[in-house]
Amino acid sequence: MRARRLAGLFVGVVFGVTLSWTGMSSPEVLREALLLDNAYLYLFFASAVATSTLGLWLLRRARARALLTGERVGWVREAPRRNHVVGSVLFGVGWAVADACPGPIATQVGQGVLWSLFTIAGVVAGIALAQRSSDTAPARGREHSGEALPATGS
Repeated sequence: MRARRLAGLFVGVVFGVTLSWTGMSSPEVLREALLLDNAYLYLFFASAVATSTLGLWLLRRARARALLTGERVGWVREAPRRNHVVGSVLFGVGWAVADACPGPIATQVGQGVLWSLFTIAGVVAGIALAQRSSDTAPARGREHSGEALPATGS
């Protein structure tokens, strides 16, 4: 458990430094992208998606196992559902209103951007509300509960 926490801390610090260094925590960069004035953010995302897609494909093909858990690297494909679309729309609206998505909010807090405290308070409230509503929702099975699904290897 301690190794996982240290690994999480390390990855979080590297992620935060990377966001700050690349300008991804800058509200101006985010606003320019959302207004379609600058393609920098989209090109950065595209390179990240391409790199991670290739890396995960190679790891899955090599039947690699996660360093900390020993689980096989893999994923389960599923068709988009209503909750995916609703969640995407909510995420996009929140991003547009706050000029930040969840990763950069933590970076902005670390940089001392005071107004980001309001944004992170909204994120925490949203998570609490979602958790509360999922606790009161009728059981729909483990695959919809937010728990990780077992990886399949093929």
